[in-house]
Amino acid sequence: MKVLCLGGGPAGLYFAISMKLRDAAHEVTVLERNRANDTFGWGVVLSDDALSRMEGNDPVSTAAIRASFAYWDDIAVVRGEERMVSGGHGFAGIGRRQLLILLQERARELGVDLRFETEFRSAGDYRRDYDLVVAADGINSAVRREYAEIFRPDIDTRRCKFVWLGTHQKFDDAFTFIFEKTEHGWVWAHCYQFDATTATFIVECTKETWDAWGFEAMSKEETVATCERIFARHLGGHALMSNAAHLRGSAVWMQFPRVICERWYTGNVVLMGDAAATGHFSIGSGSRLAMDSAIALADYLHAEPTLEAAFARYQDERRLEVLRLQSAARNSLEWFEEAERYLDMPMIQFTYSLLTRSQRISHENLRLRDPGWLRQAEDWFQARAGGQAGRAPMFAPFELRGMRLQNRIVVSPMAQYRAVDGCPTDWHFVHYAERAKGGAGLVCVEMTCVSPEGRITPGCPGLYAPAHEAAWKRLTDFVHAETGARICMQIGHAGRKASVQVPWEDDEMPLREGGWETLGPSAVAWSPDHPAPREMTRADMDVVVRQFAEAAAMAARAGFDMIELHAAHGYLISSFISPLSNRRSDAYGGPLGNRMRFPLEVLAAMRGAWGWEKPLSVRISASDWVGERGITPQDSVEIARLFHAAGADIIDVSAGQTSTEARPVYGRMFQTPFSDRIRNEAGLATMAVGNITDHDQANAILLAGRADLVCLARPHLADPYWTLHAAVAQGDMATSWPLPYLRGRDQARRLRERQQEAIRA
Repeated sequence: MKVLCLGGGPAGLYFAISMKLRDAAHEVTVLERNRANDTFGWGVVLSDDALSRMEGNDPVSTAAIRASFAYWDDIAVVRGEERMVSGGHGFAGIGRRQLLILLQERARELGVDLRFETEFRSAGDYRRDYDLVVAADGINSAVRREYAEIFRPDIDTRRCKFVWLGTHQKFDDAFTFIFEKTEHGWVWAHCYQFDATTATFIVECTKETWDAWGFEAMSKEETVATCERIFARHLGGHALMSNAAHLRGSAVWMQFPRVICERWYTGNVVLMGDAAATGHFSIGSGSRLAMDSAIALADYLHAEPTLEAAFARYQDERRLEVLRLQSAARNSLEWFEEAERYLDMPMIQFTYSLLTRSQRISHENLRLRDPGWLRQAEDWFQARAGGQAGRAPMFAPFELRGMRLQNRIVVSPMAQYRAVDGCPTDWHFVHYAERAKGGAGLVCVEMTCVSPEGRITPGCPGLYAPAHEAAWKRLTDFVHAETGARICMQIGHAGRKASVQVPWEDDEMPLREGGWETLGPSAVAWSPDHPAPREMTRADMDVVVRQFAEAAAMAARAGFDMIELHAAHGYLISSFISPLSNRRSDAYGGPLGNRMRFPLEVLAAMRGAWGWEKPLSVRISASDWVGERGITPQDSVEIARLFHAAGADIIDVSAGQTSTEARPVYGRMFQTPFSDRIRNEAGLATMAVGNITDHDQANAILLAGRADLVCLARPHLADPYWTLHAAVAQGDMATSWPLPYLRGRDQARRLRERQQEAIRA
């Protein structure tokens, strides 16, 4: 096969090597614009995992690379005068120039034709002369631009500014993050050693801080000198250096472009490395993506019968892996974009937040890396909560306006659709009683409606009749007498989403018979299949406010420990908040402050009827998932502040389900960032919800300060005793079990001990 690689960076060189290793008869040529030893950047970071994969592909070049590495296990976090170190991370740094020299030597040894100082022509000009053209021409790929209509790249330029510098100051004991508070805002550095005398020193800050410093008007030399002043006490008298000789003035600063292409190949041209997808430098993912993609494409070209089949497999399989890594890289870069949100945290929590920012390092993974440091962090969390040392964060107590929870796990509200005429049945009693016995700190009852017309379906429960109050009191009496859980009543009104069938019949579709008129802020139907609701008059609002107050009073008499206003998911209160459903032109429509008027009236009425001695929560949709046309995460911070000012003690942070136009981005803990933003920008207590599935995730969310309580829904449908089982899995001996179940607890503990012994053996 006659192969041309456009670009002599790590991606192009390593692919050339990989092809020759699989078949020495391949004619492989690499074209590079720059001179052989001319490169931008200082150091490259590779993890132990990446090195192991490279070793399996080419042990010769990997051995040469390993011999040139600077290794470290520790990550140090420095903030002002504070310094904290966590170990066991296993990374290595190498100079980019040295890496290229080693790859060039290996490529020549294998017979690759390397041509430097050669300008590329159009990729189309090479397609006839080569069987395969690999575009490894970097983040500003000319080939990607040439075939943009086919590759359809999505390029998102991020907002932080950074400059890639070097220094002879030693950072050989740890990968070091330094945060300095300046007169113009926070500036931070990513520092790591890559050879015996030189370290990478990447300086980064927000665009606002960059503007305030006036970096745009500075020359390159002035920029370097300013960075030296900012970080002087960390440089030990050493200078900072720039090797971007071709750049002038503020051009030495960059903004990271996140790139992902919809398609990676056309004809016999294929994208690789940064040309196809970028990974943010804060997790060292760019080099990893390049090396892994080079190995994969070389494998597929020799495993598949045709070029087309190899390309298709490369695109499908690598794209999935790339998206996973990009997701972690996006989490990491977004953490740095919002770093100022976390910089006032206690140092140990700030460090934990930084270490787990990408979600690649989980709570239990951090325990494997540095168990002593993690135990210190867990004990700090417990001490701060008034809990017991030696226990995981999820088992820390939590207090809210006189209500004390035995742990931080919440059974999230989940509709059961088993009520009769609004009255909960034995199904509800058994369902909630089991979950209260299951060890959770708080059990939230499903949305319970303030009127018959406020029900989602005929099977939804209510709080508008004496029989309802009596049935709920039977449940709360049992929970308080037989379990350590507390119980919360979620109160709501379905609005324009009312009068529909239960999910297992025809989900969210209008009732075929026996339906009722729905209400909304505007006559905007939920979907073309739904009738438009009646636009509420002031008289309608007065009725609904009174119904919410009466329901809150009933909840108090029924013995609930907490109530929650359901102001999310497109139901009545939520539909007033979202501009997608609220088209009013009066004082209850238009700007967010107006759209919040009615929801705040409802909350005030509920607080008045409920009293001030017990806690009250509000569930919100922190995003409509439709971009700027709807509620945005930033809007949610103001929404949370307004609800808190009106009497809410904690914000239950969900998202979406407010519009059929929503395009949510799903994933692990995908709604937790909304909780994180509200908690750390508004300074309010929050509950996180959304695809949280295990105790590892729950502990990470809590210790990183992303939420105060963690809500799990579907895991509790599958396992009412989720919390008790999580306690056994973590070796927690202090969690209380129902007395009749103690023998089951003991057996579960013995089984865990045997499993651990088998693993050790």
